[in-house]
Amino acid sequence: MSLAAADWPVAQSVEQITANLATVHQRIASACARAGRDPASVRLLPVSKTVDEARIRMAVAAGCHQLGENKVQEAQRKAEAMADLGLHWSVIGHLQTNKARYVARFASEFQALDSLRVAEALQQRLLLEDRTLDVFVQVNTSAEPSKYGLEPTAVADFVQQLPAFDRLRVRGLMTLAIFTPEVERVRACFVRLRELRDQLQQTAPAGLDLSQLSMGMSGDFEVAIEEGATVVRVGQAIFGARSTPDSFYWPTPGAPA
Repeated sequence: MSLAAADWPVAQSVEQITANLATVHQRIASACARAGRDPASVRLLPVSKTVDEARIRMAVAAGCHQLGENKVQEAQRKAEAMADLGLHWSVIGHLQTNKARYVARFASEFQALDSLRVAEALQQRLLLEDRTLDVFVQVNTSAEPSKYGLEPTAVADFVQQLPAFDRLRVRGLMTLAIFTPEVERVRACFVRLRELRDQLQQTAPAGLDLSQLSMGMSGDFEVAIEEGATVVRVGQAIFGARSTPDSFYWPTPGAPA
Protein backbone atom coordinates (compact mmCIF):
# COMPACT_ATOMS: atom_id res chain seq x y z
CA MET A 1 0.00 0.00 0.00
CA SER A 2 1.30 3.46 -0.86
CA LEU A 3 0.40 7.11 -0.68
CA ALA A 4 -0.07 8.59 -4.13
CA ALA A 5 0.94 12.02 -5.41
CA ALA A 6 -1.72 14.72 -5.28
CA ASP A 7 -2.26 18.06 -6.97
CA TRP A 8 -4.20 20.67 -5.01
CA PRO A 9 -5.35 23.69 -7.07
CA VAL A 10 -4.71 27.04 -5.39
CA ALA A 11 -7.88 28.23 -3.64
CA GLN A 12 -8.66 31.79 -4.71
CA SER A 13 -12.06 32.47 -3.14
CA VAL A 14 -14.01 32.02 0.07
CA GLU A 15 -16.16 29.46 -1.70
CA GLN A 16 -13.15 27.36 -2.75
CA ILE A 17 -11.64 27.42 0.73
CA THR A 18 -15.01 26.56 2.25
CA ALA A 19 -15.32 23.58 -0.10
CA ASN A 20 -11.79 22.43 0.69
CA LEU A 21 -12.46 22.68 4.43
CA ALA A 22 -15.60 20.59 4.01
CA THR A 23 -13.59 17.95 2.15
CA VAL A 24 -10.92 17.87 4.85
CA HIS A 25 -13.54 17.57 7.60
CA GLN A 26 -15.13 14.68 5.68
CA ARG A 27 -11.74 12.96 5.44
CA ILE A 28 -11.31 13.45 9.18
CA ALA A 29 -14.76 11.99 9.84
CA SER A 30 -14.09 8.98 7.59
CA ALA A 31 -10.74 8.27 9.27
CA CYS A 32 -12.36 8.56 12.69
CA ALA A 33 -15.10 6.15 11.64
CA ARG A 34 -12.50 3.57 10.62
CA ALA A 35 -10.71 4.01 13.95
CA GLY A 36 -13.89 4.03 16.04
CA ARG A 37 -13.27 7.60 17.17
CA ASP A 38 -15.38 10.72 17.59
CA PRO A 39 -14.47 13.35 14.94
CA ALA A 40 -14.74 15.96 17.70
CA SER A 41 -11.60 14.42 19.24
CA VAL A 42 -9.50 15.71 16.31
CA ARG A 43 -8.61 19.40 15.96
CA LEU A 44 -7.92 20.70 12.48
CA LEU A 45 -5.09 23.25 12.41
CA PRO A 46 -5.05 25.00 9.01
CA VAL A 47 -1.47 25.85 8.01
CA SER A 48 -1.12 29.17 6.22
CA LYS A 49 2.62 29.29 5.52
CA THR A 50 3.30 31.26 2.29
CA VAL A 51 -0.42 32.17 2.08
CA ASP A 52 -0.94 35.90 1.59
CA GLU A 53 -3.12 38.16 3.73
CA ALA A 54 -5.96 38.34 1.21
CA ARG A 55 -6.41 34.57 1.12
CA ILE A 56 -6.05 34.30 4.90
CA ARG A 57 -8.92 36.76 5.24
CA MET A 58 -10.90 34.51 2.89
CA ALA A 59 -10.09 31.57 5.17
CA VAL A 60 -11.37 33.48 8.18
CA ALA A 61 -14.58 34.21 6.28
CA ALA A 62 -14.76 30.45 5.59
CA GLY A 63 -14.57 29.72 9.32
CA CYS A 64 -10.85 29.45 10.22
CA HIS A 65 -9.98 31.05 13.56
CA GLN A 66 -6.64 29.39 14.32
CA LEU A 67 -3.74 29.18 11.87
CA GLY A 68 -0.36 27.46 11.90
CA GLU A 69 2.84 29.04 10.62
CA ASN A 70 6.33 27.58 10.22
CA LYS A 71 8.41 30.75 10.17
CA VAL A 72 8.23 32.95 13.23
CA GLN A 73 8.79 36.32 11.61
CA GLU A 74 6.33 35.60 8.80
CA ALA A 75 3.78 34.64 11.43
CA GLN A 76 4.45 37.80 13.43
CA ARG A 77 4.00 40.01 10.36
CA LYS A 78 0.69 38.35 9.60
CA ALA A 79 -0.47 38.56 13.22
CA GLU A 80 0.24 42.28 13.29
CA ALA A 81 -1.35 42.93 9.89
CA MET A 82 -4.49 41.00 10.80
CA ALA A 83 -4.82 41.89 14.47
CA ASP A 84 -8.39 42.99 13.74
CA LEU A 85 -9.41 39.37 13.09
CA GLY A 86 -8.70 38.01 16.58
CA LEU A 87 -6.88 34.96 15.21
CA HIS A 88 -5.03 32.43 17.35
CA TRP A 89 -1.58 31.70 15.91
CA SER A 90 0.28 28.41 16.31
CA VAL A 91 4.01 28.32 15.52
CA ILE A 92 4.79 24.83 14.23
CA GLY A 93 8.35 25.26 12.94
CA HIS A 94 11.79 25.16 14.53
CA LEU A 95 12.57 28.09 16.82
CA GLN A 96 15.90 29.77 17.44
CA THR A 97 16.31 31.19 20.94
CA ASN A 98 16.84 34.72 19.64
CA LYS A 99 13.34 34.65 18.14
CA ALA A 100 11.59 33.48 21.30
CA ARG A 101 10.60 37.08 22.02
CA TYR A 102 8.37 37.11 18.95
CA VAL A 103 6.57 33.89 19.84
CA ALA A 104 6.06 35.06 23.42
CA ARG A 105 4.45 38.24 22.12
CA PHE A 106 1.80 36.95 19.72
CA ALA A 107 1.47 33.13 19.59
CA SER A 108 -1.05 31.12 21.53
CA GLU A 109 0.64 27.79 20.77
CA PHE A 110 4.11 26.47 19.96
CA GLN A 111 4.40 22.94 18.60
CA ALA A 112 8.16 22.50 18.17
CA LEU A 113 9.70 22.55 21.65
CA ASP A 114 12.84 20.42 21.47
CA SER A 115 15.44 21.92 23.83
CA LEU A 116 15.78 23.34 27.32
CA ARG A 117 17.47 26.41 25.84
CA VAL A 118 14.32 27.22 23.91
CA ALA A 119 12.16 26.48 26.95
CA GLU A 120 14.23 28.88 29.06
CA ALA A 121 14.15 31.60 26.38
CA LEU A 122 10.38 31.33 26.08
CA GLN A 123 9.94 31.30 29.84
CA GLN A 124 11.89 34.54 30.26
CA ARG A 125 10.06 36.30 27.46
CA LEU A 126 6.64 35.10 28.60
CA LEU A 127 7.34 36.45 32.07
CA LEU A 128 8.09 39.85 30.56
CA GLU A 129 4.91 39.71 28.49
CA ASP A 130 2.90 38.26 31.41
CA ARG A 131 1.57 35.51 29.16
CA THR A 132 1.44 31.73 29.03
CA LEU A 133 1.94 29.50 25.98
CA ASP A 134 0.60 26.08 25.05
CA VAL A 135 3.47 23.87 23.88
CA PHE A 136 4.02 20.48 22.27
CA VAL A 137 7.31 18.60 22.56
CA GLN A 138 8.64 17.76 19.10
CA VAL A 139 9.95 14.22 18.64
CA ASN A 140 11.97 12.92 15.68
CA THR A 141 10.23 9.59 15.15
CA SER A 142 11.70 9.00 11.68
CA ALA A 143 15.38 9.15 12.74
CA GLU A 144 16.07 11.45 9.78
CA PRO A 145 19.03 13.80 10.41
CA SER A 146 17.28 16.51 8.41
CA LYS A 147 14.41 16.73 10.90
CA TYR A 148 14.32 18.65 14.16
CA GLY A 149 12.99 17.14 17.37
CA LEU A 150 14.21 15.10 20.29
CA GLU A 151 15.26 11.50 19.89
CA PRO A 152 12.50 9.31 21.40
CA THR A 153 14.88 7.98 24.05
CA ALA A 154 15.60 11.55 25.25
CA VAL A 155 12.00 12.65 25.72
CA ALA A 156 11.39 11.16 29.17
CA ASP A 157 14.27 13.07 30.79
CA PHE A 158 13.30 16.23 28.92
CA VAL A 159 9.70 16.05 30.13
CA GLN A 160 10.83 15.65 33.73
CA GLN A 161 12.43 19.11 33.56
CA LEU A 162 9.50 20.99 32.07
CA PRO A 163 7.64 21.80 35.33
CA ALA A 164 10.40 24.36 36.03
CA PHE A 165 8.96 26.49 33.21
CA ASP A 166 5.62 27.52 34.63
CA ARG A 167 4.73 29.78 31.70
CA LEU A 168 4.75 26.79 29.33
CA ARG A 169 1.56 24.74 29.37
CA VAL A 170 2.54 21.34 28.02
CA ARG A 171 -0.22 19.81 25.91
CA GLY A 172 1.42 16.79 24.28
CA LEU A 173 3.82 15.62 21.60
CA MET A 174 4.34 16.51 17.93
CA THR A 175 6.08 14.72 15.07
CA LEU A 176 6.65 14.83 11.31
CA ALA A 177 6.41 11.47 9.58
CA ILE A 178 9.09 10.22 7.22
CA PHE A 179 8.75 11.69 3.72
CA THR A 180 7.87 8.63 1.64
CA PRO A 181 4.89 7.20 -0.28
CA GLU A 182 5.24 3.94 1.68
CA VAL A 183 2.23 4.11 4.00
CA GLU A 184 3.49 1.61 6.57
CA ARG A 185 6.72 3.56 7.08
CA VAL A 186 4.64 6.69 7.60
CA ARG A 187 2.32 4.83 9.97
CA ALA A 188 5.27 3.57 12.01
CA CYS A 189 6.22 7.16 12.89
CA PHE A 190 2.73 7.84 14.23
CA VAL A 191 2.61 4.57 16.14
CA ARG A 192 5.93 5.39 17.74
CA LEU A 193 4.71 8.77 18.95
CA ARG A 194 1.49 7.32 20.38
CA GLU A 195 3.32 4.54 22.18
CA LEU A 196 5.86 7.03 23.53
CA ARG A 197 3.04 9.27 24.80
CA ASP A 198 1.38 6.30 26.50
CA GLN A 199 4.66 5.39 28.23
CA LEU A 200 5.35 8.97 29.32
CA GLN A 201 1.92 9.35 30.87
CA GLN A 202 2.92 6.71 33.41
CA THR A 203 5.95 8.67 34.63
CA ALA A 204 5.28 12.33 33.77
CA PRO A 205 5.42 14.86 36.61
CA ALA A 206 2.11 15.55 38.31
CA GLY A 207 0.02 18.12 36.51
CA LEU A 208 1.84 17.76 33.19
CA ASP A 209 -0.60 17.13 30.34
CA LEU A 210 0.70 14.88 27.55
CA SER A 211 -2.67 13.83 26.17
CA GLN A 212 -2.45 15.54 22.77
CA LEU A 213 -0.73 14.16 19.66
CA SER A 214 -0.06 16.58 16.81
CA MET A 215 0.76 14.48 13.76
CA GLY A 216 -0.33 14.22 10.15
CA MET A 217 -0.43 16.71 7.27
CA SER A 218 -2.37 17.07 4.02
CA GLY A 219 -1.34 13.78 2.49
CA ASP A 220 -1.12 11.51 5.52
CA PHE A 221 -3.44 12.79 8.24
CA GLU A 222 -5.91 9.93 7.84
CA VAL A 223 -3.14 7.51 8.80
CA ALA A 224 -2.27 9.76 11.75
CA ILE A 225 -5.88 9.83 12.93
CA GLU A 226 -6.08 6.04 12.73
CA GLU A 227 -3.07 5.97 15.06
CA GLY A 228 -4.37 8.49 17.57
CA ALA A 229 -3.72 12.03 16.28
CA THR A 230 -5.69 14.70 18.13
CA VAL A 231 -4.32 17.59 16.05
CA VAL A 232 -3.72 17.47 12.30
CA ARG A 233 -1.79 20.23 10.52
CA VAL A 234 -3.25 20.75 7.05
CA GLY A 235 -2.10 23.33 4.52
CA GLN A 236 -2.19 22.28 0.88
CA ALA A 237 -5.53 20.48 1.05
CA ILE A 238 -7.10 23.76 2.22
CA PHE A 239 -5.15 26.51 0.47
CA GLY A 240 -3.72 24.62 -2.50
CA ALA A 241 -0.24 23.54 -3.55
CA ARG A 242 2.74 25.78 -2.99
CA SER A 243 6.47 25.78 -3.71
CA THR A 244 7.34 24.57 -0.19
CA PRO A 245 4.83 21.75 0.30
CA ASP A 246 3.87 20.17 3.58
CA SER A 247 3.38 16.83 1.83
CA PHE A 248 3.15 15.48 -1.71
CA TYR A 249 1.07 12.44 -0.83
CA TRP A 250 -2.59 11.60 -1.02
CA PRO A 251 -4.13 8.25 -0.08
CA THR A 252 -5.05 6.17 -3.11
CA PRO A 253 -8.76 5.49 -3.68
CA GLY A 254 -9.98 2.58 -1.61
CA ALA A 255 -6.89 2.54 0.60
CA PRO A 256 -7.42 2.21 4.35
CA ALA A 257 -5.37 5.39 4.92
